[in-house]
Parts: sequence; structure tokens; C-alpha cells
Amino acid sequence: MGEKKVKIVKTIKVDVDKCNGCRACEVVCSAFHAAPKYSSNNPARSRIRVIRDPLRDIYIPVLAGEYTPAECMGRDKYVIDGKEYDECAFCRASCPSRDLFKEPDSGLPLKCDMCEDDPPLEEPMCVQWCLSDALTYEEREEEVEEEEEQEELELGLESLVDRYGLEKIMDTVARMSVSKKG
Repeated sequence: MGEKKVKIVKTIKVDVDKCNGCRACEVVCSAFHAAPKYSSNNPARSRIRVIRDPLRDIYIPVLAGEYTPAECMGRDKYVIDGKEYDECAFCRASCPSRDLFKEPDSGLPLKCDMCEDDPPLEEPMCVQWCLSDALTYEEREEEVEEEEEQEELELGLESLVDRYGLEKIMDTVARMSVSKKG
């Protein structure tokens, strides 16, 4: 059993009542993550998306979350101000069933990284540029049980097993080891 450790949890709180749909968060996020930094602007590369219903004047900023290798089973519907929304509209995950939160050129999943930088920023760029204060940055301490960190090779193998299955990976390694000996 691991030791208890205090971890800083960073979150961006969204107040949908304050969002006016200006999309400044999308623009600055895509510019911050451009290579080189601030060299271009493509909101399809943004780690935040504003979901909108202009007829009802509703805007909901959604931050990119973890990648999931499979579609979810839930297809719940939400009714907001009399309009029905599919659960996928508010989902933070990058998954096989939709292109939201995927890098447009490579198809790799995007995830909000809180604009990690060196030197660190006081707040993520989307929070800094949100003029309506719909996005606020919060940090809190949380006590967690320390887990053993996986090595880089182990993480890579785990992702390959998730994608191709253990049997196929084992067959490939066996085939490679025979060809390296001969």
C-alpha cells in the first residue's frame, strides 16, 4: 500500500450563465498550442469548444478530457430551456465516434493541459482571455494514495495492447525475436 501524498488538483470552472459565445477561449487556446507558439490560429486545434444554440442564446464551453478507445454506451438526452441535446454534445472525451477534440491533421486526440508552460502561467490562457468571467481557474489540495509510476516502455506497451490486443502484440514480439536471432 502506497503512502498518502498531497496533490494539487487544477480545474477550470464553467459558468454557462456568463458565457456570451465570443469564442476568445477557442482562439487563444489554438494560438497557444500552435507550433511555434502563437504562429497560427486554427480553432479545430483548440482544447476548448463552445457548444451553441443561437436561437435560444445558450453557449456552453466544453474542455477536452481524456481519450477513450471505445464509444460510450450512454446516449442520454438533456433538455435545457425546452431544447433537447444529445449527451455527446457535452462530452469531454475524444473517442472514435466523433472528430471533436482530435488534431485535424494527424487525428491524434487533444486534451486540455491547463496551458502547462515553462515558466508556468498563473492561469490557463482561456481563463485569462475570458472577458465575461465564464471561466475561472481553481486549485485545490487533495490527499491521494501514491501509486508506483509506470515506466515509459510499460505505458507504450499498455497503449499498444489496448489498441491491438495482447495476443497480437505477443505474436509480433515472438516473430521479431526469431528474426533478430537468425
